[in-house]
Amino acid sequence: MHLDFVVNQVLPLVYWLLPIAIVAAVVKSPWFKGMMGELQVRFFGWLRLPSDTYRRIHNVTLKTPDGTTQIDHIFISRFGIFVVETKNMRGWIFGGEHQAHWTQKIYNKSFRFQNPLRQNYKHKKALAELLGVPEHFIHSVIVFVGASTFKTKMPDNVTKEGGYIRYIKSFRSAVLTDEEVENLIIRIQSGRLASTRETHKQHIQNLKSRNNPEAERLCPKCGSPMVRRTSKRGVNAGKQFWGCSAFPKCRVIQNIR
Repeated sequence: MHLDFVVNQVLPLVYWLLPIAIVAAVVKSPWFKGMMGELQVRFFGWLRLPSDTYRRIHNVTLKTPDGTTQIDHIFISRFGIFVVETKNMRGWIFGGEHQAHWTQKIYNKSFRFQNPLRQNYKHKKALAELLGVPEHFIHSVIVFVGASTFKTKMPDNVTKEGGYIRYIKSFRSAVLTDEEVENLIIRIQSGRLASTRETHKQHIQNLKSRNNPEAERLCPKCGSPMVRRTSKRGVNAGKQFWGCSAFPKCRVIQNIR
């Protein structure tokens, strides 16, 4: 009887606490934080960028010579094309426009991450090739959401939350006609990969391969296989790097970390 009494008292608590624990785990997950960051950027765009002037396309995956690249948000207008990369991060953010890596500091711990301007440059290049437009028509925009603070001076196109709206609206000279805007939207929609679970899964696999210094890879410029080479002179003599197999026609190299 005593055991039955305990079970009857505990089971209702388990039924209440288990869903709460599951929800708490989901809320703290990187996936959920990333999704909320994307939704926040979308909301600011919907609220402050008129849809008849700024046409928007979200979550665009494009093929590249070395796999795929995924663009968070694209805003197309007569004033240019804006490629928006979202970073949902907290803590202090240190970085410079020309640095390969930036630093996130949370209390006494520091974490390095790729300069998002460099990351977004690949998005910009892929989109320019798809659309066949000059690169200066396409503008890179970085949006940090979450409880982060810039501790170094950032370029105008690196913004916090809704600040990216001001940057986009600062472009006031028309470089495209309404007809050209419509044609560009059609090209993006027809040139993007289907927004499916399989597409996302393949993109994640491509990212893992590119981030693995030992994994075989393709040249991001021409698509030829990359081969391991060793520097023979200079300050890097004796160090290995990835070089394009199409050298000297293609001179792309990547460091081996």
